Amino acid sequence: MQLFVNLPVKDLDRSKKFFTELGFTLFGMADDMASVVISDETQVMLLAEQTFATYTTKQVADSGSSTEAILVLGLENPAQVDELVDKALAAGATPAGVKQEAGFRYQRGFADLDGHHWEALCLVQPAG
Repeated sequence: MQLFVNLPVKDLDRSKKFFTELGFTLFGMADDMASVVISDETQVMLLAEQTFATYTTKQVADSGSSTEAILVLGLENPAQVDELVDKALAAGATPAGVKQEAGFRYQRGFADLDGHHWEALCLVQPAG
């Protein structure tokens, strides 16, 4: 089974550049949408707001003032968490959420250029 998460974006070209700067590959691009490949089973579809609105009968949420979802990327170690979040901040993202560093969890977050909340998470297995 595959998962496709659809997100509305204000400026598709700007969003494609942002996710490319984070090291993600884009797939299936069209004039009004592009797919960010997270893994073989997961893609985040970036849709121009006008296109996104055609898929729903509800009002499109303003991600700058409300949180419609928190997208969490599972990474292998804390260094990868820091690397991804630092890349995002350097590419124009803003910090989001609260850093979690307790027990076996290391997690940091950022809001992308459209205000969507992303978290980078590493769950470290206990030794031995």
